Amino acid sequence: MKNPYLQLSRREMLRRLVQTTTGVAVAGNCAPLFAAPAKRRFKIGACDWSIGKMADPAAFEVAKEIGLDGVQVSLGTAANDMHLRKAEVQQQYKEAAKRTAVEVASLAIGELNNTPYKSDPRTVQWVSDSIDVCKALGVRVVLLAFFSKGDLRDDAAGVDEVVRRLKAVAPKAERARVILGIESWLSAEQHLDILDRVGSKAVQVYYDVCNSTDRGYDIYQEIRKLGKRICELHAKENGSLLGQGKVDFQKVRAALDDIGYRGWVQIEGAVPAGKPMLESYQANCKFLRGVLA
Repeated sequence: MKNPYLQLSRREMLRRLVQTTTGVAVAGNCAPLFAAPAKRRFKIGACDWSIGKMADPAAFEVAKEIGLDGVQVSLGTAANDMHLRKAEVQQQYKEAAKRTAVEVASLAIGELNNTPYKSDPRTVQWVSDSIDVCKALGVRVVLLAFFSKGDLRDDAAGVDEVVRRLKAVAPKAERARVILGIESWLSAEQHLDILDRVGSKAVQVYYDVCNSTDRGYDIYQEIRKLGKRICELHAKENGSLLGQGKVDFQKVRAALDDIGYRGWVQIEGAVPAGKPMLESYQANCKFLRGVLA
């Protein structure tokens, strides 16, 4: 006997399956979960260092297994001289992305935590070159990290130097339509002060909901205050799965709706103690798709 479903399109099969299992009324609510990645308002990725593949093209294979749309990739490390600046390394990433159908979501220079942008002269070239790498890979955002040795809290001189350096590189970023995103322990007001002093739309805030929660900030109001000056976000928890920690992601979603944010949300951390990364990230991805659908 012929199977009648073989004569149906994928769209029709999905429609009948949804009707059969959950009823017609639910179909409209589920549709965004099955939308093609290019049509989603939000895309979900993960930081390569969080999935155990920092500065390694193998991150794309792991991301595919998790079910992610993309990977936030590291420019490199001081040890490998920021290897993504090399054309042959860029080609490896392009091939990995094509092979897995997982996108290069954005770049990150996490090494700035150990080699501070506010003081080390090498970082000026790193940040400038990261703009060229963005162009080569077709991405628009570079995360600039300001933690550990790069911390800007209570460091007026450090902030002044960061502003000076960002002012110098911002015109290049503007021409390339690339955004340099500041991620730090600072409050929304302190971030806005830096952005206003730099005076360029190419410099924005990379917002981490967990870091800011840990600092005691009202993240839901901070997101609204920063508004269009947020270039990308980290969905993060320390020691918990997303949805089981301090951050109320439903309220995060409401704040993102209020500012009209669309684009990438990158999962970072969110692995409970003793739990495997892969299993945890599959759960995190599923949870976040439900919240952002």
